[in-house]
Amino acid sequence: MSSPENGPTPPEGVPDKVATELPQLTPDELRNTIIYAQELLRFHDETDSPVEPGPNEEILRATKRDGYTEVVKRTTCAEECADCPHGPYLYHVKEETRPEGGTKVRWMFLGEVYPDEE
Repeated sequence: MSSPENGPTPPEGVPDKVATELPQLTPDELRNTIIYAQELLRFHDETDSPVEPGPNEEILRATKRDGYTEVVKRTTCAEECADCPHGPYLYHVKEETRPEGGTKVRWMFLGEVYPDEE
């Protein structure tokens, strides 16, 4: 799959047709597409993913497993150091129920992912 020049790369598992058409959408169309996709997930009794990239992060892969989500992501320093980007790194992400109520997303760092492991 290809992405627009200097644009994000679609994660593994995104159908080619969707990956080709999404970059053509306006920001408003993209926002509406996200809303529609979230509604479809709720329709299929799926909850929102606790996996959201932070500032200067790129999620390369997110795979749901039993009890957690396996995430491979790369980070870029705010100062754009000479070694950027860093990673990719492997995390296990779990949404945990808090004793006082509500939930918290916990990211457990597992280590660097080497090219032959991807």
